[in-house]
Amino acid sequence: MAHERAGQPATESDLIDVDALLGAYYDGRPDPHNPDQQVVFGTSGHRGSSLDTAFNEAHIAATTQAIVEYRSGQGITGPLFIGKDTHALSGPAWRTAIEVLHAAGVTVHAERDDEFTPTPAVSRAIIRHNRGRKGALADGIVVTPSHNPPRDGGFKYNPPNGGPADSDATSAIAARANELLGNPEAIGRTPYERAAADVVRYDYRRTYCAELADALDLDAIVSAGVHIGADPMGGASVQYWQHLAETTGLNLDVVNPEVDPTWRFMTLDTDGKIRMDCSSPDAMASLISSRTRYDIATGNDADSDRHGIVTPDAGLMNPNAFLAVAIGYLFANRPGWSPEAGIGKTLVSSSLIDKVAAKLGRRLVEVPVGFKWFVPGLTDGSIGFGGEESAGASFLAKDGTTWTTDKDGILLALLASEIKAVTGRSPSEHYADLEAEFGRSYYARIDADATREQKARLAQLSPADVSASELAGEPITAVLTEAPGNGASIGGIKVTTANAWFAARPSGTEDKYKIYAESLKDSDHLEAVQAEAKALVNATLGA
Repeated sequence: MAHERAGQPATESDLIDVDALLGAYYDGRPDPHNPDQQVVFGTSGHRGSSLDTAFNEAHIAATTQAIVEYRSGQGITGPLFIGKDTHALSGPAWRTAIEVLHAAGVTVHAERDDEFTPTPAVSRAIIRHNRGRKGALADGIVVTPSHNPPRDGGFKYNPPNGGPADSDATSAIAARANELLGNPEAIGRTPYERAAADVVRYDYRRTYCAELADALDLDAIVSAGVHIGADPMGGASVQYWQHLAETTGLNLDVVNPEVDPTWRFMTLDTDGKIRMDCSSPDAMASLISSRTRYDIATGNDADSDRHGIVTPDAGLMNPNAFLAVAIGYLFANRPGWSPEAGIGKTLVSSSLIDKVAAKLGRRLVEVPVGFKWFVPGLTDGSIGFGGEESAGASFLAKDGTTWTTDKDGILLALLASEIKAVTGRSPSEHYADLEAEFGRSYYARIDADATREQKARLAQLSPADVSASELAGEPITAVLTEAPGNGASIGGIKVTTANAWFAARPSGTEDKYKIYAESLKDSDHLEAVQAEAKALVNATLGA
């Protein structure tokens, strides 16, 4: 159930105490034997709050040292590209990381102290540097907890492929970091004032923005005069949207250029928290209310790896709806892509994407949750588009080469305007056509509380753990614990019928599990699927 103030402006009582948060970053001393205070890499790096002794200077120093040792063991000798978002903890963590990297002799490429760098700009920089090289490859770190509340910090590692690190890498890095938490004397550091003199100040923004024309038809957007309202939501894309507005001829308004670590200008998310989730109607309420002012309005989360698309006729599009439209448009308008290039989706994304792929005659690659699964295909061009149900996606450049191997919210936001410019119709109007052709999708995600032990149990379920033969009045046709596209474990379970499915998996950052569900019948059927899914999972977990 939604919080009573969901979608309403934040008040003073909702705001974090920034000084207390920063003080705890430096003063907190994590217990290396306490699982709640250890380094844990979820689907997108280590996240936590200094107020919970889960994201402190000790964590970042240990994790960075572990990355130094990992990259050395992998023979990675080139520069390391590092970027930060606008969360209060990101700046201090960024400086801590640079101190450790410098002491280890790593050449660091970074923005200036007063600049912010989106996740896709770091991915793009790694790919740009490594293209055609045999040795001295680069890798990267992004300091961000993505869309998480203002009290949180986050730390992600991207290897030389430019995308999120795989489980083998993150497991090794986390294990070594936790060892180092108990042995901080093994971590070298150079005071930031001295280290900063040797940092290569890298212009992520100018190069990334200039190269967007390699992946998008910006000329068509300019010629059509599409009026764009871009809301950075207080995140790292703010300077990028400003740069694009000043240099490209786009009819672009930066809706809210304010940066404030309390995010006092936000409307509250569905649970009553400040959260920069551009796929949430409650978090995006301000932009939605002004949607008639623009042909296309967009939002990005704090590190700009996610996108929210708002149109005058429909408001905020469901992420699955835009993914389906984007796929249909791109594969019809990118002649430079290989005719063999497939379509990547997570197995908790809408089945309408399956229908679009079948109509296009393109191979569908269905993978577990986590953008890392799309990296190989986006690297070699065997996947033209990879997208997640949580409003994260990327696709190839127009010539079929790699654009980014991490999610790119700026790219997808501008694609919505390209679709409008080239076709004369909004993405939501195109989605109405898809529903008219394939039927309406009723899709939702709900969260439920779960203990650490229950989350671990859910991640280890097997088809034998599901004894039910029906789901919401239909025979169960499949029970999956591995993704059809690559055979990888989904870290949970997916149950399908002829007209519906649900998937359950533990949260990587909170004491919750997530139930994703879709019905191709109606909203009542979706509610029945959700209720039975929750009962089935709770019974299996002993909840």
